Amino acid sequence: MSLPELDDCVLDHIAIAVKNIPASKKIYEDLGLKFSPLVEEVKEQKVFTAFASIDQNAHIELLEPTSEESTIFKFIESKGEGIHHLCFKVSNVVSKTKELTDKGYRFIYPGPKIGAGGCLVNFIHPKSTGGVLIELSQKPVEEK
Repeated sequence: MSLPELDDCVLDHIAIAVKNIPASKKIYEDLGLKFSPLVEEVKEQKVFTAFASIDQNAHIELLEPTSEESTIFKFIESKGEGIHHLCFKVSNVVSKTKELTDKGYRFIYPGPKIGAGGCLVNFIHPKSTGGVLIELSQKPVEEK
């Protein structure tokens, strides 16, 4: 059985809130995943991120807070370590945000922000999605 192709919505990553990236990496590396050696700091979000590919599209993203002011720190304090959000890659975050807003979905930000890897991102509020925080992500335009 083959699944239909989705032309503007592909699972990009599953984000997991962790207290310590190196310790958490080991779990997924023991499963056979390989992490990029790059651990990126996203200063605006007050997190470090690390990515491991699952397949040609999807990744695991580990999120470690860099400050007690981080939403990831607050998430871990209230819920413990675990899945934080699902991220879907779209071709245009601005138009997808408008399309979904017109359908009644609420977003965390009024417009996209810069996320890990320079992607444009916005988050659909979990009150609009049955309790699941969903990120929309647009890859940065590659320079020629």
